[in-house]
Amino acid sequence: MLTRRFFFTAMLGVAVAACGGSKSHSAPTPQPRTTISVENQGFSDMTIYAIRSGQRVRLGQATGNSTSTFTIPANLIFGATPLRFLADPIGGNRTPISDEITVQPGDQVRLVIPPR
Repeated sequence: MLTRRFFFTAMLGVAVAACGGSKSHSAPTPQPRTTISVENQGFSDMTIYAIRSGQRVRLGQATGNSTSTFTIPANLIFGATPLRFLADPIGGNRTPISDEITVQPGDQVRLVIPPR
């Protein structure tokens, strides 16, 4: 009877220790920064959007005849993610959109907007 009680006590101790879990406070690994460099060769300033599954997210404004760099939000990219980029001219009526591009965390995408 004593060995049986000892066995149950030992098993209860093991079960409680197993439920304790790890107390490690390591910080999660940050996702690498994903950027897009927009070379606007046209005269018009453009508002740049990223499009994923119909969701349009504004990245920023690319001034005419200059190159601008924007960070693509980490919540848009999950592994290899297909994205499109839309350039909406300020005060214009044409809205060029890129082909679908597969982007991964840490990528540096380059987009060239040709002159009219």
